[in-house]
Amino acid sequence: MSSDTRRSRPIVRRGALVAVLAGSLLLAVSPGRVGAGSTPPGTQTAGSGTAAAPTGAPIKVMTVTTLNANGPTYKNIANTAEAYQKYINARGGIAGHPLEVTVCDEQFDPAVATTCARKAVDENMVSVVGSFTFFAESIVPVIAAKDITWFGECCPITPSELTNNHSFPIGNQPMYAVGAVKRAVDDGCKNINAVIIDGAQIFIPPMENAMKALGKKFGAEVILPPTSQDYSAEVAQATNGADCVVAVISETPYIAWNTAWAQAGTTARQYGPQGNLDVISAKGNEAATTGSIIAGMYPDISTPPWDEYRTALQEGGYDMNELDYNSLGGMGTWAAFTAFTQIAETIQGDITAKSFFDAASKTSKLDLKGMVPVLDFTKEWSDGLPGYQRLFNRSVVFSKLDNGKVVPLTTEFEDVSNLAMGKAP
Repeated sequence: MSSDTRRSRPIVRRGALVAVLAGSLLLAVSPGRVGAGSTPPGTQTAGSGTAAAPTGAPIKVMTVTTLNANGPTYKNIANTAEAYQKYINARGGIAGHPLEVTVCDEQFDPAVATTCARKAVDENMVSVVGSFTFFAESIVPVIAAKDITWFGECCPITPSELTNNHSFPIGNQPMYAVGAVKRAVDDGCKNINAVIIDGAQIFIPPMENAMKALGKKFGAEVILPPTSQDYSAEVAQATNGADCVVAVISETPYIAWNTAWAQAGTTARQYGPQGNLDVISAKGNEAATTGSIIAGMYPDISTPPWDEYRTALQEGGYDMNELDYNSLGGMGTWAAFTAFTQIAETIQGDITAKSFFDAASKTSKLDLKGMVPVLDFTKEWSDGLPGYQRLFNRSVVFSKLDNGKVVPLTTEFEDVSNLAMGKAP
């Protein structure tokens, strides 16, 4: 969905909590203000599939990502936000009000990212939900000044996302790289090199700490340009003397990377990120990528925590074979909206940017039913890795590529906090 075409009224009245079917997820988000009221008779939650049509002023949120750019793009994030909107509105909306999601395309440009932030402020969004951008530094300080939260991001990679108290990441992007390091060592890798896409250097300190704690040191650390079409030189550098390569690469450049990887004929094994080292980036290079290990933070999309997500994509007409929704961006966006709902529904009185920020800051047991571990937003990682205190989720799970298909390896969350700090496991 592109930018919104309607403006919400200053105040929207919010009904009592909608009854939840056993096992279903709470689904709702809110804009400028939502107050007390009554749920329309017959309104049911997302799991039911039938409900009174939503009425009244729309409830507005924003999702920021990259859609049109000469670089990595994340249409799966935009589609998930749109699917959520369709899904909840088909089931009565939020307390009887329709949800309106604005997807702001920052076009891989920090100046445009700032424009997205200003739009969120000008339109009284209660939160920016489930987003990913390389330019969060252009957004978070702007929205935080107005108490708008940067909520549920899958993949924090900038200082503001990892330190600002208005940032509430559900994902843990630097930690999956730590998990990849541990898995490589556990798998018996002797000589490990690292590849980091330019802009994600914040991954390097915890990765180096993990290597040190495990008695290792990277042979080489390759910084990858994000917009190249030919990575032959970088693949040669990354595989030189290595039996394993731990990589932090986005999905779009991973396509070119895997082509160069296949052409190199290397026998090294790749360890890469969920949703980037995936069925899309492996297509055409299935043999060369078979056996590659995928480190992530969300269990596979085929598992029960994602039942409603799969249903929403199906009902919305989204082709799960066209884009990778079994990804940090896709599942992270769905988890973000679900978490936002659970917190928003606890607020008594008007739901504003400030009241949501206060409620999120007091949330000590956010339970997303297996999407991620139970999270405590009241406790920063203050005794952990300096500069990463807003990482509330520091656990990983693993999958692998087998002839172009993702096969889950683990389902239990594994905490890698100590390794990220350089402490032996």
